Amino acid sequence: MSNQELLSKIVTLLGSETNIESMANCMTRLRVKVKNPSLIQKDAIQKLEGVLGVVEDETFQIIVGPGKANKLMELFKTSYAIPTSKVDEDWKSNKEKVQSKNKGSKFKQGLRTIGEIFIPLLPAIIAAGIFNGFAGLITNLQTTGSLPANDAWNIIRLVLSLLGGGFLSYFMIFTGISAARVFGATEALGGMVGAMTVMTQIDEISKIIGLFNEDSPLNSILRNGKGGVIGVIVGVYLLSKIEKAVRKRVPDVLDLMLTPIVTLLVVVTLLLVIIMPVTGLLSDWLVQGLELLVNSSNPVVSILSGYVLSALFLPMVLLGLHHGLIPIYAIQLEATGGVSLFPVLAMAGAGQVGAAIAIYFKAKKVKNQRLMSVISGALPAGFLGIGEPLIYGVTLPLGKPFITAGLGAGFGGAYVMLQKVMSTAWGPSGLTAIPLMQPNSMLNYFIGLVVSYIFGFIITAIFIKESEVANV
Repeated sequence: MSNQELLSKIVTLLGSETNIESMANCMTRLRVKVKNPSLIQKDAIQKLEGVLGVVEDETFQIIVGPGKANKLMELFKTSYAIPTSKVDEDWKSNKEKVQSKNKGSKFKQGLRTIGEIFIPLLPAIIAAGIFNGFAGLITNLQTTGSLPANDAWNIIRLVLSLLGGGFLSYFMIFTGISAARVFGATEALGGMVGAMTVMTQIDEISKIIGLFNEDSPLNSILRNGKGGVIGVIVGVYLLSKIEKAVRKRVPDVLDLMLTPIVTLLVVVTLLLVIIMPVTGLLSDWLVQGLELLVNSSNPVVSILSGYVLSALFLPMVLLGLHHGLIPIYAIQLEATGGVSLFPVLAMAGAGQVGAAIAIYFKAKKVKNQRLMSVISGALPAGFLGIGEPLIYGVTLPLGKPFITAGLGAGFGGAYVMLQKVMSTAWGPSGLTAIPLMQPNSMLNYFIGLVVSYIFGFIITAIFIKESEVANV
């Protein structure tokens, strides 16, 4: 079925063109607002070839997979005189919005805000991580003699390192700018807050006021970089409040000069006295907790922690808790030069892939062509780390496979944690994350994916009966 034919059938089953109020698309789905929801033929839409699933929320959402959603939207714009818009949100944050039962809670709002800060930075985070990873690979190969240490290879290594460092070296500044955009502060001032936290003058000030530990600088109450991204986010949040308060009280003629000066003086005082020491303590605790898991000399601890983290990650995503992990990734990257938590959690998507393959074979036996078609369309995206089509189109509607997929993923997570796999950044999981791994971790990460595929398949094949997939 062509995209044009699919779109025409979707519009008809939505109650015709006259029932559609507006349509938008995100990465993997069409989101439709209709005038009369009772006219929607939900079951018929779900059975269409090319449709991976439907979700009913504030809008009626039709999951069609990455790439196809954008193509259908472009066709819709040219074929129908109906308002359209582009939904610029990450697939994970969209899932959080759909599945959250406590959308109005402060906790959920906080997690959503964290996502809004970091999601726009993901392309740069991924690119920088890949560049740094390949720069490190060249360095390792030169050290072992596998590559010559000549000028040509040195230039390639340095260019790759330059590209990676151009973002990650100034990560706090980019975080400050993005946070200012979210909180409604002046973006340049947000960047200044991020920059201030990593300036060497912090150390000099800390020495003068007696908060610097000369014997162990990393254990200082106040030092350059203390608090990491948590400190920057808190600082920019206060910046937004203070800037707005100052602007209300400053005459218009003096606003351009006085508002930023007064605001920054207040914010830097709070940064030095309260924000950086307090968030630094929190960051230190987080890193120490991760170190206990990653660098534990007890393999049982590594296996158990890796298994549990991987097995529970997708339920965390559905509850919207995954956004809270992003600052932890950033803190660990800054503190240790790598991220161990991301590779472990990435195994969750691989477990979904294994479970989906098992369901495919059972659907084939009972001749459920629709489910086979859904899985066939969703699997390529699943291998590449985009698990939404598999989750919403296959495992979650069936219920039990969503659990068995997590149980299978746990084995891959246990292996990855045991092998101390580290990444240089974070982003999409699956096979596309291999370049994000540190050079000596790439193979073990891939093996972890294979382990998750296998156990996700085996556990699902054991516990899911053919009758359970016959009429889905």
